[in-house]
Amino acid sequence: MKVKRVISAKSSRFSAQIFNIASVAAISAGVSALVLGKLLAGQKIGFLPLVLSFPPLMIWLGASIFVYASIAHHPNPHTRQYHRWAGYRFYAATGAMMVFGQPLYELLKGWNGIMVVWAVVFLIVVPWGLYAIWKAARDDWQDMTIEVAVNE
Repeated sequence: MKVKRVISAKSSRFSAQIFNIASVAAISAGVSALVLGKLLAGQKIGFLPLVLSFPPLMIWLGASIFVYASIAHHPNPHTRQYHRWAGYRFYAATGAMMVFGQPLYELLKGWNGIMVVWAVVFLIVVPWGLYAIWKAARDDWQDMTIEVAVNE
């Protein structure tokens, strides 16, 4: 037996925005913690900025897999398109951070390299993420009716 369900326009829009919202929050929290740690760190605890900056990123990296998987097959193709590009940006930026972080750390003699890597990740994820959130909010979303198979 099939039952008709309605997916509201508001729900589709929020699903399109959620990955960007969380990515912007995680990267902003990581950069803020890095800067705060750099300001607070003395010579004896030079690892403090790194220790403070990675937990928001790592928590969102793990959670993002579940969020991405849950929205990847959304019935609205427009929602999937926003979601897919948010994932591309976030995973490419964090992957590049892992690849280029160590060489930049050595090349720029320490924390300047880490700051450069975080700045690049920030500049990739945050402005484009905020633009995508704004664009999705301004888009024309429609309610959708889908048929769902129900076991009796």
